[in-house]
Amino acid sequence: MTEKTRVSLIGLGSMGMAMATRLLEQGFDVDVWNRSPKEIGDLLDKGARKVELAAALQNQFVISMLSNDAAALEVFSEENLAKAKTGVIHLNMSTLSPVASKTLAERHENAGLGYVAAPVLGRPAAILNGKLLIVAAGKESDVTAAAQVFDKVSAQHWNVGEDHSKSILVKLGVNYNLIHALQAIGESVALVESGGVDPNTFVEIITHTAFTGTAYTGYGPMIVNHNYTPPGFSIALGLKDVKLVEDAAADLDLKLPVAGVLRGLFESALNDPELRDLDWSAIAELTRQRKL
Repeated sequence: MTEKTRVSLIGLGSMGMAMATRLLEQGFDVDVWNRSPKEIGDLLDKGARKVELAAALQNQFVISMLSNDAAALEVFSEENLAKAKTGVIHLNMSTLSPVASKTLAERHENAGLGYVAAPVLGRPAAILNGKLLIVAAGKESDVTAAAQVFDKVSAQHWNVGEDHSKSILVKLGVNYNLIHALQAIGESVALVESGGVDPNTFVEIITHTAFTGTAYTGYGPMIVNHNYTPPGFSIALGLKDVKLVEDAAADLDLKLPVAGVLRGLFESALNDPELRDLDWSAIAELTRQRKL
C-alpha cells in the first residue's frame, strides 16, 4: 500500500484484540472502539487510536468482532448507521445467526452502506500467525473491495455468494463439526485413560496418520493435559454456536440428531463452576469425570 488505509475495529474481546494487532502489523492505521471500558494500552502503544463509535463509522472499512446477535444489532442500529460515512463497508467477522445477519444487511442497504458477512475460522493465535481463514458473502463489489483487508489478515478467504446467510451457514457447519471432534476426543481419551493407557501416547497415535487436522493436533494435547486456560474460545460461546446451528437447521426444516446432546453438554459445563470459565474443549471433562 502506497498510502495507509485506515480501518476501524469494533469489539475488543480476545479475537478483536488479536485482529487489531494483526491489522497494525500489516500496515493499517487502526481506530478501535469497544462497548465497555477495556485496558488497551498495548494496542495504543502500537499505534492504534481509541475513538467513539460515531468516529469509528467514518473509515472506509469497519470490522466488527462482537460476541452475539444482541451486541451486533445494538451497535449497528439504524440510528448509529445513519451517522456512518457514505461508502463505508462493514466487514462483520462475528459468528451471528443467519436471521441477525440478514437484518444487518437490510439496515446497511437502507443506509447506503456496504455489508459483508465474513465470519472467521481460527482462534486468536491463528489471527496473529496469519493462518486465519475467512468465509465471505455479500455484494460482489463489496467483497472485491474487502479483499485488500482479507489478503492482509488471513491465509485465505472464500466468496460464497451474495446471500449473507451462506457464509454464516458455512461457519456454523465448521464449528458444529469441530464440536463433534471435541467430544470425540474427550470420549476416546476417557476410554483409554480408564484402561490405563497413557493418553498422550494415544493422541500421538491418532494424530500420526488418521486425524492430522488442527482440531485433533491442537485440542488433543489440551484435553489430555487438562490445559484449558487461558480459554481461546469459551464454553458460553460454544453453547451459543450449538444453539445457532439448531436454529439454522430448524429454519431449513432439517433435524440434526446429535445437536441436542451436544447442547446438553455445553449447558452442563456452563453450570459447572469448575468448568464454566475454561476453554470450550473442557466439555471433555464431563465424560472424563463421569459428570454426565
